[in-house]
Amino acid sequence: MEKLLDQIRLPQDLKKLSPAELEKLCGEIRELLIRTVSSTGGHLSSNLGVVELTVALHKSFDLPQDQIVWDVGHQSYTHKILTGRKEQLHTLRQKGGLSGFPKPSESPYDAFVAGHSSTSISVAAGLARAKRLKGEAGHAIAVIGDGAFTGGMAYEALNNAGHYGDKIIVVLNDNEMSISKNVGAFARYLAQIRTKPEYYSTRKKIRKGMDAIPVVGKPVANLVSDLIDNLKEMLYHSNLFEDFGFDYVGPVNGHDLDSLCAAFERARVSDRPVLVHVDTVKGKGYAFAEKKPDAYHGVPQFDVQVGSHEKRQPDFSAVFGRWICETASKDEAVCAITAAMKHGTGLEEFSQCFPNRFYDVGIAEAHAATFSAGLAHGGFLPVFAVYSTFLQRAYDQVIQDMAIAGEHVVLAVDRAGIVGEDGETHQGVFDISFLSSIPGMTLLSPATYSELRACLDRAMYRLKGPVAVRYPRGREKEFPAGLHGNEQYQMSGNGKILLVSYGRLSANCCSAAALLRQKGIEVSVIKLTQLLPFPQDLMNRFLQADAVFFAEEVVAQGSIGRMVADLLLQNNFGGKFRTRTVPDRFLAHASVDEIFDDLGLTGEKLAEWIGEELR
Repeated sequence: MEKLLDQIRLPQDLKKLSPAELEKLCGEIRELLIRTVSSTGGHLSSNLGVVELTVALHKSFDLPQDQIVWDVGHQSYTHKILTGRKEQLHTLRQKGGLSGFPKPSESPYDAFVAGHSSTSISVAAGLARAKRLKGEAGHAIAVIGDGAFTGGMAYEALNNAGHYGDKIIVVLNDNEMSISKNVGAFARYLAQIRTKPEYYSTRKKIRKGMDAIPVVGKPVANLVSDLIDNLKEMLYHSNLFEDFGFDYVGPVNGHDLDSLCAAFERARVSDRPVLVHVDTVKGKGYAFAEKKPDAYHGVPQFDVQVGSHEKRQPDFSAVFGRWICETASKDEAVCAITAAMKHGTGLEEFSQCFPNRFYDVGIAEAHAATFSAGLAHGGFLPVFAVYSTFLQRAYDQVIQDMAIAGEHVVLAVDRAGIVGEDGETHQGVFDISFLSSIPGMTLLSPATYSELRACLDRAMYRLKGPVAVRYPRGREKEFPAGLHGNEQYQMSGNGKILLVSYGRLSANCCSAAALLRQKGIEVSVIKLTQLLPFPQDLMNRFLQADAVFFAEEVVAQGSIGRMVADLLLQNNFGGKFRTRTVPDRFLAHASVDEIFDDLGLTGEKLAEWIGEELR
């Protein structure tokens, strides 16, 4: 028997299905999602939670004339299935396959690129304004989770969008996290009135009738509006979204297609900005994910029948988590801050052992940075654990509130360098460039677990001002015996050809040196641990070299290699100097090893590069 999903090529096909068929379709989509993500890895619980919501959106609106902007975008798998990409879903997050996030270059149904949080309302407001300026039909629809509403940018956008009054619809996907406190029982009572068709038709008639009254029409309408607002304030203690200028619809059962379609119809015919509040369950339809939605947020491959039982193996994040717990047990001044990434950054244990010194500020990296600076100014030792790609969102605060003020904050920069399958929006290849430009910043890059612990100890108790300790996703690499040096750098050999790197990429450099040695080319490896301030005693070694090769998994502009090249130029270096970094483009999704191979950063390709340069 043919599945309904086989009949769906584009969103227009949904409009032919009956309510019963739509329900069946949602079940088939869930089966496909679970089967696919179990083999490819990816975001599961977030996608299972929005199946009905996505189907209702595609049925109620006319895409791509109506544009859906997915906040973060990690919940857009069903959207991809319904917009002609079902047959490619098995390539999800694989090299050359579908992105795990919306991507306009992939499909005209993807309205905007996404990957970071709290941006969708701003984008939708811009799209809605563009439609209005060009006289085009259609709505701009932002789908944003309650977690993303902890980011301040969402409120900036609400304020602006409500002021302009364009045709923007905000769908608040509430899976019972922090935003539920903002609405409460009174808003639910209000929703029972506002989801009725009579409310909209009556309101519209009253407005038209009052506006038609000569001279006094608009003043009277304004008076009535003020009276309604005052009455609402007394009875309902107001509603946040209406105060921003939005009509509020909801809460709506996010797994009831009839209710969803009715709510979207109400929003579609409104002549004002509308916020539709939808209640969903993360992991809906897969018992393991419903029970532990956080554990199934992002998953590797797993067995569908038994669920994901992957135990966390020792990795850099786990080592950091153990270190900060041990340190905090001996020092009551130690505090940990995260921006909604407790699990990803290894702070679960800390949050349980030291709840009074653990601060999850929500998806608000800028606030987290300045909050950390405030703690430091107050005499504490704050550690802000943050992914490299998300630290970008706090750049101004690192400069203004940490560096200029000279506050001693430790930045534990997780997922530094290439991260792989999450693609362009998540690669941690920019932190060196933007941190290296900040006066007073100390930058450390450990390559092993023991180095990570040593760098964190040093950052906490022996250095001053802001200190960033950056480390990659995953496990440590093996290094050959023979590296020697100090806490700032290690080296092997005394040759005149130098291969310089830091972090995990240093292991590839050691492999390259070994391969070149087999060909009779003696190459010395220098593995940096302290990047800034740059170890000045290394400059004499560089100036005496015949050739210096720098390898980094960061962008070229602002890289350590570029900085060293400038220093060598100032000192009249006469040898050969070459760098290999991330080229001037964004890195698409693929495994870390595949990206290393493409960039020529494997041991074999580094050896080939150096061999060719020395001919």
